[in-house]
Amino acid sequence: MNTKKIAGEKAAEFIENGMTVGLGTGSTVYYTIMKLAERVRKDGLKIRCVSTSSKTTKLGEQLGLEIFSLNDVDYIDVTIDGADEVDKNFNGIKGGGGALLYEKLVAFASKKVIWVIDNSKKVNKLGKFPLPVEVVPYAYTHLFNFFMESGFNPVLREIDEEIFKTDGGHYIIDLHMGVIDNPYEFSLKLKDIPGVVDIGMFLDMTDVLIVGNEDGAIVKLKNKE
Repeated sequence: MNTKKIAGEKAAEFIENGMTVGLGTGSTVYYTIMKLAERVRKDGLKIRCVSTSSKTTKLGEQLGLEIFSLNDVDYIDVTIDGADEVDKNFNGIKGGGGALLYEKLVAFASKKVIWVIDNSKKVNKLGKFPLPVEVVPYAYTHLFNFFMESGFNPVLREIDEEIFKTDGGHYIIDLHMGVIDNPYEFSLKLKDIPGVVDIGMFLDMTDVLIVGNEDGAIVKLKNKE
């Protein structure tokens, strides 16, 4: 049973006619996008969409969804996105697909944020999944060395032996922390470093968590589990 599909399709039920919808990036929200496109095509659902990545934009447009720039909308009603790790407080690590900056900007502009995951993404403490740090290319070697000296176990992200570039033209250094004991403190520490654009730590940004498992989708509301 495809638990990602179960979670992704469940999230599409939260979308109503006339909404502006943020579309995340990843293998689980893919099923949300497919389901929304089906509703647009078969049921006449009318929505405006804001994409978090060039990959999502391409998929959405191929399926007939209307994609708008974030600058062209006043706000987003609901954003649906995936996550690489989520703890019991609905805090998470994102950015495995390289779209963390745009994902965070879209979430910030949203009235409600829904994450779709399967059970494997739930953790007691964040950090097992490498923490993506988006950095400016101008100083990436110095930042890498600083992270190395700090004991953060950095790895410069590469694809096909070339440095990976985000849609914003930045590089990503993944920090293999193992465990992040104080995510709030660590987040502030990293974001205060010159040359760090943003990090894949998403704290206090998510309202609803939809977890797909073999028995169906479980919908959890923050502080109401």
